[in-house]
Amino acid sequence: MKIALLGYGKMGKTIEQIAIKRGHEVVLTIDKNDTDYDITKADVAIDFSIPNVAFNNISNCLNNNVPVISGTTGWLDRYDEAVALCKEKNGAFIYASNYSLGVNIFFELNKTLAKMMSTLKQYNVSMEEIHHTQKLDAPSGTAISLANDVIANNSNYKNWKLDEGDSTTIPIVAKRIEDVPGTHTVAYESEVDTINIEHIAHTRQGFAFGAVVAAEWIVGKSGIFTMNDVLNIG
Repeated sequence: MKIALLGYGKMGKTIEQIAIKRGHEVVLTIDKNDTDYDITKADVAIDFSIPNVAFNNISNCLNNNVPVISGTTGWLDRYDEAVALCKEKNGAFIYASNYSLGVNIFFELNKTLAKMMSTLKQYNVSMEEIHHTQKLDAPSGTAISLANDVIANNSNYKNWKLDEGDSTTIPIVAKRIEDVPGTHTVAYESEVDTINIEHIAHTRQGFAFGAVVAAEWIVGKSGIFTMNDVLNIG
Protein backbone atom coordinates (compact mmCIF):
# COMPACT_ATOMS: atom_id res chain seq x y z
CA MET A 1 0.00 0.00 0.00
CA LYS A 2 1.27 3.47 -0.92
CA ILE A 3 0.77 6.04 1.82
CA ALA A 4 0.94 9.84 1.77
CA LEU A 5 1.73 11.54 5.08
CA LEU A 6 0.18 15.01 5.24
CA GLY A 7 2.04 16.56 8.13
CA TYR A 8 5.54 15.37 8.89
CA GLY A 9 6.13 16.34 12.48
CA LYS A 10 6.77 13.94 15.34
CA MET A 11 3.54 12.05 14.73
CA GLY A 12 4.10 11.85 10.99
CA LYS A 13 7.56 10.42 11.49
CA THR A 14 6.26 7.83 13.96
CA ILE A 15 3.50 6.81 11.54
CA GLU A 16 6.11 6.45 8.80
CA GLN A 17 8.17 4.04 10.92
CA ILE A 18 5.17 1.88 11.74
CA ALA A 19 3.85 1.91 8.17
CA ILE A 20 7.20 0.73 6.79
CA LYS A 21 7.43 -2.01 9.44
CA ARG A 22 3.99 -3.20 8.34
CA GLY A 23 5.16 -3.49 4.73
CA HIS A 24 3.81 -0.26 3.28
CA GLU A 25 5.55 2.34 1.12
CA VAL A 26 5.49 6.02 2.10
CA VAL A 27 5.41 7.85 -1.24
CA LEU A 28 4.80 11.41 0.02
CA THR A 29 5.82 13.28 3.16
CA ILE A 30 4.25 16.73 3.10
CA ASP A 31 5.34 19.42 5.54
CA LYS A 32 2.81 21.93 6.91
CA ASN A 33 3.75 24.62 4.38
CA ASP A 34 3.76 22.40 1.27
CA THR A 35 0.84 22.91 -1.11
CA ASP A 36 2.20 21.67 -4.44
CA TYR A 37 2.11 17.86 -4.36
CA ASP A 38 0.53 15.03 -6.34
CA ILE A 39 -1.74 13.16 -3.94
CA THR A 40 -2.71 10.67 -6.66
CA LYS A 41 0.62 8.88 -6.10
CA ALA A 42 -0.91 7.41 -2.93
CA ASP A 43 -3.48 4.69 -2.25
CA VAL A 44 -4.41 6.40 1.02
CA ALA A 45 -3.46 9.57 2.90
CA ILE A 46 -2.95 10.10 6.62
CA ASP A 47 -3.33 13.70 7.77
CA PHE A 48 -1.66 14.79 11.01
CA SER A 49 -0.98 18.36 9.96
CA ILE A 50 -2.08 21.60 11.64
CA PRO A 51 -5.57 23.11 12.03
CA ASN A 52 -5.34 25.77 9.32
CA VAL A 53 -4.31 23.37 6.54
CA ALA A 54 -6.17 20.19 7.51
CA PHE A 55 -9.36 20.95 5.58
CA ASN A 56 -7.42 21.76 2.40
CA ASN A 57 -5.48 18.50 2.74
CA ILE A 58 -8.66 16.49 3.22
CA SER A 59 -10.41 18.24 0.32
CA ASN A 60 -7.47 17.60 -1.98
CA CYS A 61 -7.64 13.88 -1.18
CA LEU A 62 -11.39 13.62 -1.66
CA ASN A 63 -11.29 15.60 -4.91
CA ASN A 64 -8.71 13.13 -6.23
CA ASN A 65 -10.43 9.94 -5.04
CA VAL A 66 -7.81 9.18 -2.39
CA PRO A 67 -9.16 7.81 0.92
CA VAL A 68 -8.07 9.98 3.83
CA ILE A 69 -7.54 9.42 7.54
CA SER A 70 -7.40 12.64 9.58
CA GLY A 71 -6.18 12.97 13.15
CA THR A 72 -5.65 16.73 13.10
CA THR A 73 -7.72 18.56 15.70
CA GLY A 74 -8.79 22.21 15.84
CA TRP A 75 -10.42 22.39 12.37
CA LEU A 76 -13.82 20.86 13.10
CA ASP A 77 -15.75 24.04 12.30
CA ARG A 78 -15.39 22.75 8.71
CA TYR A 79 -16.08 19.08 9.43
CA ASP A 80 -19.57 19.21 7.89
CA GLU A 81 -18.05 20.59 4.68
CA ALA A 82 -15.64 17.66 4.56
CA VAL A 83 -18.52 15.21 5.07
CA ALA A 84 -20.55 16.87 2.29
CA LEU A 85 -17.58 16.76 -0.08
CA CYS A 86 -16.94 13.10 0.74
CA LYS A 87 -20.56 12.25 -0.09
CA GLU A 88 -20.47 14.32 -3.28
CA LYS A 89 -17.30 12.58 -4.50
CA ASN A 90 -18.31 9.13 -3.17
CA GLY A 91 -15.03 9.19 -1.28
CA ALA A 92 -13.77 7.59 1.91
CA PHE A 93 -12.97 9.54 5.06
CA ILE A 94 -12.28 8.92 8.73
CA TYR A 95 -11.80 11.66 11.31
CA ALA A 96 -10.89 10.67 14.85
CA SER A 97 -9.73 12.88 17.66
CA ASN A 98 -7.56 9.97 18.76
CA TYR A 99 -6.54 6.82 16.87
CA SER A 100 -5.16 4.91 19.84
CA LEU A 101 -6.94 1.58 20.11
CA GLY A 102 -6.90 1.95 23.90
CA VAL A 103 -8.43 5.41 23.77
CA ASN A 104 -11.26 4.21 21.56
CA ILE A 105 -12.05 1.54 24.14
CA PHE A 106 -11.84 4.32 26.75
CA PHE A 107 -14.41 6.30 24.75
CA GLU A 108 -16.85 3.39 25.07
CA LEU A 109 -16.20 3.09 28.82
CA ASN A 110 -16.85 6.83 29.15
CA LYS A 111 -20.22 6.54 27.37
CA THR A 112 -21.25 3.60 29.55
CA LEU A 113 -20.26 5.37 32.77
CA ALA A 114 -22.10 8.53 31.70
CA LYS A 115 -25.29 6.53 31.24
CA MET A 116 -24.84 4.83 34.63
CA MET A 117 -24.29 8.16 36.39
CA SER A 118 -27.10 10.07 34.69
CA THR A 119 -29.59 9.50 37.54
CA LEU A 120 -27.07 10.29 40.30
CA LYS A 121 -27.30 14.06 40.40
CA GLN A 122 -25.09 14.33 43.49
CA TYR A 123 -22.04 13.69 41.29
CA ASN A 124 -20.40 16.52 39.35
CA VAL A 125 -18.37 15.71 36.23
CA SER A 126 -15.00 17.28 35.46
CA MET A 127 -12.19 16.46 33.05
CA GLU A 128 -8.47 17.01 32.81
CA GLU A 129 -6.15 16.54 29.86
CA ILE A 130 -2.36 16.79 29.83
CA HIS A 131 -0.25 16.97 26.66
CA HIS A 132 3.20 17.97 25.46
CA THR A 133 4.00 21.67 25.08
CA GLN A 134 3.98 21.47 21.26
CA LYS A 135 0.24 20.75 21.15
CA LEU A 136 -1.41 23.80 19.60
CA ASP A 137 -5.07 23.42 20.60
CA ALA A 138 -6.73 23.28 24.02
CA PRO A 139 -8.66 21.42 25.14
CA SER A 140 -7.53 18.41 23.14
CA GLY A 141 -9.81 16.88 20.54
CA THR A 142 -9.91 13.74 22.66
CA ALA A 143 -11.14 15.70 25.69
CA ILE A 144 -13.81 17.37 23.55
CA SER A 145 -14.94 13.95 22.29
CA LEU A 146 -15.12 12.66 25.87
CA ALA A 147 -17.14 15.70 26.98
CA ASN A 148 -19.52 15.48 24.03
CA ASP A 149 -20.08 11.78 24.73
CA VAL A 150 -20.97 12.57 28.36
CA ILE A 151 -23.41 15.25 27.18
CA ALA A 152 -25.01 12.81 24.72
CA ASN A 153 -25.44 10.13 27.39
CA ASN A 154 -26.12 12.16 30.53
CA SER A 155 -28.98 14.65 30.28
CA ASN A 156 -27.70 16.63 33.30
CA TYR A 157 -25.04 18.29 31.11
CA LYS A 158 -25.58 20.60 28.15
CA ASN A 159 -22.10 21.96 27.36
CA TRP A 160 -18.40 21.97 28.22
CA LYS A 161 -16.03 24.86 28.83
CA LEU A 162 -12.29 25.26 29.21
CA ASP A 163 -11.36 25.65 32.91
CA GLU A 164 -14.88 26.57 34.03
CA GLY A 165 -18.06 24.66 34.80
CA ASP A 166 -21.36 24.66 36.62
CA SER A 167 -24.27 22.30 37.20
CA THR A 168 -24.87 21.89 33.45
CA THR A 169 -21.40 22.64 32.05
CA ILE A 170 -18.45 20.23 32.20
CA PRO A 171 -15.15 21.96 33.07
CA ILE A 172 -12.10 20.75 31.13
CA VAL A 173 -8.69 21.62 32.57
CA ALA A 174 -5.92 21.56 29.95
CA LYS A 175 -2.27 21.33 31.02
CA ARG A 176 0.84 21.44 28.83
CA ILE A 177 3.91 19.64 30.19
CA GLU A 178 7.07 18.73 28.30
CA ASP A 179 7.15 15.21 26.78
CA VAL A 180 3.69 14.07 27.91
CA PRO A 181 2.09 12.13 25.01
CA GLY A 182 -1.42 12.39 26.41
CA THR A 183 -3.35 11.78 29.64
CA HIS A 184 -7.13 12.09 29.95
CA THR A 185 -9.13 11.83 33.17
CA VAL A 186 -12.89 11.90 33.65
CA ALA A 187 -13.98 12.41 37.28
CA TYR A 188 -17.37 12.11 38.96
CA GLU A 189 -17.17 13.75 42.38
CA SER A 190 -19.68 13.91 45.22
CA GLU A 191 -19.38 14.93 48.85
CA VAL A 192 -18.64 11.34 49.86
CA ASP A 193 -16.48 9.92 47.09
CA THR A 194 -14.93 10.31 43.63
CA ILE A 195 -15.02 7.95 40.66
CA ASN A 196 -12.23 8.39 38.08
CA ILE A 197 -11.56 6.76 34.74
CA GLU A 198 -8.24 7.57 33.10
CA HIS A 199 -6.23 6.81 30.00
CA ILE A 200 -2.47 7.42 30.05
CA ALA A 201 -0.49 7.19 26.82
CA HIS A 202 3.13 6.23 27.38
CA THR A 203 4.35 6.94 23.83
CA ARG A 204 3.03 8.20 20.48
CA GLN A 205 3.26 4.66 19.14
CA GLY A 206 -0.33 3.83 20.05
CA PHE A 207 -1.76 6.82 18.17
CA ALA A 208 0.39 6.10 15.12
CA PHE A 209 -0.36 2.37 15.07
CA GLY A 210 -4.11 3.02 15.16
CA ALA A 211 -3.86 5.50 12.29
CA VAL A 212 -2.04 2.95 10.12
CA VAL A 213 -4.61 0.27 10.99
CA ALA A 214 -7.39 2.68 9.98
CA ALA A 215 -5.60 3.46 6.70
CA GLU A 216 -5.31 -0.26 5.94
CA TRP A 217 -9.00 -0.75 6.71
CA ILE A 218 -10.41 2.10 4.61
CA VAL A 219 -8.79 1.27 1.27
CA GLY A 220 -11.44 0.01 -1.16
CA LYS A 221 -14.34 1.45 0.83
CA SER A 222 -16.50 4.55 0.38
CA GLY A 223 -18.30 6.52 3.06
CA ILE A 224 -17.73 8.47 6.27
CA PHE A 225 -16.46 6.19 9.03
CA THR A 226 -15.23 6.27 12.62
CA MET A 227 -12.79 4.18 14.61
CA ASN A 228 -15.77 2.22 15.92
CA ASP A 229 -16.21 0.95 12.38
CA VAL A 230 -12.53 0.07 12.11
CA LEU A 231 -12.55 -1.78 15.44
CA ASN A 232 -16.12 -3.10 15.13
CA ILE A 233 -17.08 -1.78 18.56
CA GLY A 234 -19.82 0.44 19.93
